[in-house]
Amino acid sequence: MASSPVGRPTRGTTGTNRLRRNDRWIAASPAFRRAADPLVIDLGYGASGVTAFELAARLRAVRPDAEVRGLEIDPARVATADAQLAEVRAGRTNFPDDLRVSFARGGFEIPLPDDRRPAVIRAMNVLRQYDETDVPAAWRTTASRLAPDGLLIEGTCDEIGRVASWADVQPDGTPVRFTISLRLAGLEHPSIVAERLPKALIHRNVPGERIHALLVDLDREWDRAAALTTFGATQRFLATVTALRDQGWPVLGGRTRWRLGELTLPWDAVAPLDASRA
Repeated sequence: MASSPVGRPTRGTTGTNRLRRNDRWIAASPAFRRAADPLVIDLGYGASGVTAFELAARLRAVRPDAEVRGLEIDPARVATADAQLAEVRAGRTNFPDDLRVSFARGGFEIPLPDDRRPAVIRAMNVLRQYDETDVPAAWRTTASRLAPDGLLIEGTCDEIGRVASWADVQPDGTPVRFTISLRLAGLEHPSIVAERLPKALIHRNVPGERIHALLVDLDREWDRAAALTTFGATQRFLATVTALRDQGWPVLGGRTRWRLGELTLPWDAVAPLDASRA
């Protein structure tokens, strides 16, 4: 247990399946799949440990040896999660009673016994209350605890997990990728993600910035592909992403990921123009 956790308590909001899109991303990541020690940190999990349980259940389907450790600054939240874990162990929940999950007090310093180095650190909805200028230091501090090939995933999502975005950050604190993940059914415009951008980008959605240009182009191509709605929202999104790529946006991945409502680009494609602030 850390005596002086680094950071501030999160707002505590959480909910069942809120982070399912992010769970899926972690489960597919090479950082997790190829890890010698498949330990994943759920940093700032909130008032309930449910996101850690869900993450562990999904990861063990990929690697049975996956382990999740939830960290929170507020000791009362750790106590609540431990009580929930006792219910899981007693078989009184829908989660497997042998899930490899634990909880502890900690912040950006990521305290772990025996100096273990996690494969992935997930910090969703943690930096929303911070200033944009705080982001680089938070990335560096947290990512420095990763295994050499590890990954920090930092971003935000809406309350029911239909709209999300995040940055992939490597161990030296440098962001390398940016991902948007959307529930396509009922989607009016992809730019709804503007409300849920990572802290490093949320104030940069203004004319002249790269993230603004991306969202403008994304909405335009979504509108142009409206005729494909007859064949489903997935086909419409595939056409939208293909058009973006054809325009020169450096879209990563392929149709398998796009079908999930994901759009990933190199961080440099959306990075703030003032590099000193992100």
